[in-house]
Amino acid sequence: MLDALRLRYGLPRGGRDPFRVLVATVVSQRCRDEVTDEVTERLFERFEDIGQIARASLPDLEGALRKSGLYRQKALRIREIARTLLAEHGGGVPDTLEALTSLPGVGRKTANCVLNYGFGREAIAVDTHVHRITNRLGWVKTRTPDDTEKTLMLLVPRNRWAEVNSVFVDFGREICAPRRPRCHECPFKGFCPTGGKNA
Repeated sequence: MLDALRLRYGLPRGGRDPFRVLVATVVSQRCRDEVTDEVTERLFERFEDIGQIARASLPDLEGALRKSGLYRQKALRIREIARTLLAEHGGGVPDTLEALTSLPGVGRKTANCVLNYGFGREAIAVDTHVHRITNRLGWVKTRTPDDTEKTLMLLVPRNRWAEVNSVFVDFGREICAPRRPRCHECPFKGFCPTGGKNA
């Protein structure tokens, strides 16, 4: 399945700016993917670097983030992260799971996104797409994203961890949507324990 998804969607693009990945992942919480991209772009047009974000007023940050929902909490968190990075990491983003998860409000999913997309490291970032689809396909039977991550780390070869988030996000956008999955178009409907019934 990973081979088929990789052929369909390509390999993930690592090596993006780690701070931008970190901020975008915070913005993405409870936010549609296309809105995340738009809001993140607008934020970095208004605040060019980590220093400007750290010095920004909360109302200014909130204005840039308003369309993403939960913008007050996100503004506070992003500013706290920027200030912590300046104070404790010289303005750089750390490249370990332990250091990343010590930042204000940063959990495993966000940290793994930064490791994966920002640093090109082997990590499985379990967002709502990955958690939902791997449960639907029967790869895992888990209640929480953290449990999904742990199970997938045992199932998926380490050299392919970085692919998981990328291909399942694209697959979740195109076919395996949360409410109305397009099971009739799914290449895996023949052996999907849930989708095959709806094809």
